[in-house]
Amino acid sequence: MSSALQGVLYGLLGFGLFSLADATIKFLGGNYGPVQIVAFAGLFTLPLIGLLWLKAPVSLRPVHPWLMALRTLALIGNGLLVTYAFTALPLAQAYAIFFTLPLMLTAMAWPVLGDRIDAKGGAAVLLGLVGVIVALDPGRMELQLAHLAAIAGTVLSAVHYLIVRKTGGVEAAVSMLLYPVLGQTVAAFLLLPGRYVPMPPADLGFVAAIAVSGFAGTLCMFAAYRLAPPLVVAPMQYSQIAWAALFGALFFAEPMTLQVALGMAVIAVAGLLVVARQERPKESAVS
Repeated sequence: MSSALQGVLYGLLGFGLFSLADATIKFLGGNYGPVQIVAFAGLFTLPLIGLLWLKAPVSLRPVHPWLMALRTLALIGNGLLVTYAFTALPLAQAYAIFFTLPLMLTAMAWPVLGDRIDAKGGAAVLLGLVGVIVALDPGRMELQLAHLAAIAGTVLSAVHYLIVRKTGGVEAAVSMLLYPVLGQTVAAFLLLPGRYVPMPPADLGFVAAIAVSGFAGTLCMFAAYRLAPPLVVAPMQYSQIAWAALFGALFFAEPMTLQVALGMAVIAVAGLLVVARQERPKESAVS
């Protein structure tokens, strides 16, 4: 089996695990607030990061402490907002917004990194916007606070990825995992008083499943990007369209409508154009 195919399989598995975590968040959201879910999911994730560090101990001191702090703040907000969005929105609608991440990265890379947007990049961003409009159909659907939370969460996720790109991958993987999860956990527990609802062991098990699925999914993505280039791995994110349709129909009585599916497909095409555009200069440089 080629390394590229292995990368694809790891990518599919990773995004599948992320989708499982998202669906579990939505399931728990019927009884618990997003702050409580984030707090306990983080509490279960920290020992997993500790085990990863014990397997390969490295210095936990950030190479770029201020950028690490900014990235941690962005992911604290992202964790709370995205968790709230998944508890309040149909899975397909939430994914339709989250799929715009590559487009937001393209739009934000100009002011942050100085990467100018060419005509093809600009067209991809506009095409993605059209896909969002088609999927959400704001003329017929009442936009909720959760939609705004999903958009804000995606913007903060883009900030996180821009910082990762700016630091050039010099930070250790354990540090990249540890500080955001630690920040999310501490922030959520500080916000928890007055919001806490007692959790039976079964629900704590579901929270543990969120932690394990998210952590395992992250390790799969690390492996995927080690084995295959981003041009091959990144499009695997759009396999979550199928997971959204499956989990939404099976567990939440949210059948995928044709219009939402069409909008998500348009967003996926726009995202693929962005990924291909970003990879093309690297390929020509190699050849």
